[in-house]
Amino acid sequence: MQISILLAQQITQLFLILLMGYAVVKTGLLKASDSKVVSVLMVYLVCPCMILNAFQIDDTPEIRRGLVYAMAVAAAMHVVLLAMTALLRRPLKLDVIEQVNTIYSNAGALVIPLVQALLGSEYVIYSCAFIIVQTVLIWTHANACLQGSFSFEWKKLLENPNILAILAGAAMYLLNLRLPALLQSPVSSMGSMVGPIGMLLAGMAIADSPLRRVFCTKRNYLVAFLRLLACPFVILLLLWACHAQTFVADGKNILMTVYLAAITPACTTTTSMAQLYDRDAAHSSALYVVTTLLSILSMPVMIGLFDTLL
Repeated sequence: MQISILLAQQITQLFLILLMGYAVVKTGLLKASDSKVVSVLMVYLVCPCMILNAFQIDDTPEIRRGLVYAMAVAAAMHVVLLAMTALLRRPLKLDVIEQVNTIYSNAGALVIPLVQALLGSEYVIYSCAFIIVQTVLIWTHANACLQGSFSFEWKKLLENPNILAILAGAAMYLLNLRLPALLQSPVSSMGSMVGPIGMLLAGMAIADSPLRRVFCTKRNYLVAFLRLLACPFVILLLLWACHAQTFVADGKNILMTVYLAAITPACTTTTSMAQLYDRDAAHSSALYVVTTLLSILSMPVMIGLFDTLL
């Protein structure tokens, strides 16, 4: 019951921000195309700040072991998601937008506040492990999918602010360095905006589309089923079969933080990237809206199964 209430509160708050984005376009204050400017801020400023802030923690042997474990589990989960999407792509005729929204979750916006409320702030770093793994894949695999080209330009990849934030953050963590207080506060504040800005963008992007298209398109519910139920259930069965919670001390709680990140709605960053690369951002936003609303029901169910099996 506690997790259901927390999830409902968190998602309702974000959904209200989505309605604000929808309203500013419908009232004529902004155009839906103006969301591209906000997408640039989201992808190249807010997301790097969130990543950099995630590494600003004290290093202890226990945290390091748990972090390595969380990253390994997160990487394995993404392998499963990529494999399932590859297998289902042709039979289900999934387009690129549907594929990336099935694979990548909205971990940054929902999981960190949820983990902090449920388990405490000391567990937030383990959910950040999932976000870091996902960010690398978003700026390699998802970026290539949305651009329509799988020939990476490594120089451009290494110049990407998100990848640079991961490298800088990891170096600071390993060297036990901290941002000066003057920088820490604005970086933390900018990073915490990832959820609200993502929802604002989604609202602006769907404002040009009839709501009937969002909620009455059957394909949207297919992707929602894959993102919220099918993929999380397969991952849960694999975790149960491997007894993954026994690999480290306090393994079940650490594993729960990573699993929570894997069962969240579709990722906001993919909608921003679709906007940047002139893909169907409205379709991506529609998937985001539908999965966000349905996650109010699906996330408590999947966490209940997690608690029962593990």
